[in-house]
Amino acid sequence: MKSAGVLIVISLLLTISAGCKNKQVTQQGKNPVLLGFSQIGAESAWRTYNSKSIRKAAEENGIQLLFSNAEQKQENQIKAIRSFIVYRVDVIAFVPIVQDGWDNVLREAKNAHIPVIVCDRKIRTKDESLYAAYIGTDSVEEGRKAARFLLQKYEGAGGTHSILELRGTDGSSASDGRAQGFREELSKNKAFRIIYSESGNFIRSRGREIARNILDANNDALQIGGEKIDIIFSANDGMTLGFLEELASRGIATGNQESGITVVTVDAQQEAIDKLRSGDINCVIECEPDIGQEVMDAAKKLAAGERVPRLLHVEEEIFTENDDLLRIAPRNY
Repeated sequence: MKSAGVLIVISLLLTISAGCKNKQVTQQGKNPVLLGFSQIGAESAWRTYNSKSIRKAAEENGIQLLFSNAEQKQENQIKAIRSFIVYRVDVIAFVPIVQDGWDNVLREAKNAHIPVIVCDRKIRTKDESLYAAYIGTDSVEEGRKAARFLLQKYEGAGGTHSILELRGTDGSSASDGRAQGFREELSKNKAFRIIYSESGNFIRSRGREIARNILDANNDALQIGGEKIDIIFSANDGMTLGFLEELASRGIATGNQESGITVVTVDAQQEAIDKLRSGDINCVIECEPDIGQEVMDAAKKLAAGERVPRLLHVEEEIFTENDDLLRIAPRNY
């Protein structure tokens, strides 16, 4: 076990150079802040940009970065956080793949007097003192925004509306929060029914696979148990784009293409915005990946022994078929 821990520390040390090009840019000759950051992986263009944001902000702020990719495994994140503790970093930040199971390792960080920043996804713990701050998106509100769009779009339409939901990684605050907010808001109108829900783990290929399985089982018809799907709500663009690829390959149109199938998705990757412009998607809920500067600001303050706000939700927009789509700035992801 000890040898495995040493290997992890060594592998992390090899990543330092990625975040310390500005190592000489420090205040009054002080050592730069050393930040250990555990990312969940690179499952989408959104996540890749999120990592890029962290690396770029660290370099611009003269922060020395230990960056670890957990490859979608919580156990890898826990090992990385323990390695950060052994290395005596000033601050630890991580994107939790799921909400539960962090108390023990975060208690170790607390006992070592290393403050922790939770990024992008939230955690569940009985001891809120185990982390200093959360910086990221409000997933519950993202789900509510999606539902509000549908309530407005179908206002006065009559009849019932059948929804297919593509969930993200079960147990993650991003997926669970969006599902929660979506249901909370839709409960105001009993005409909306979620007739099918499946996890695609935020992965594009899984979105396409889910579509393929449904169509194969229903003779190329987008239906469940003989009931036509009116609305697709997806917890991220990756799954949405994969799902739409399979539909398009079988000649099934969506969005404003006289299909009667409304598509609502979360993230606002450039490819999803392009699909909104072309009419294949009806609504895109923004999930802001560029949180690097906010994380670095908090890391510097925590390393200096200062307090930071415990909750920072970054600003996000909603883009719909009713908007002036030319106003949407080009995305870098």
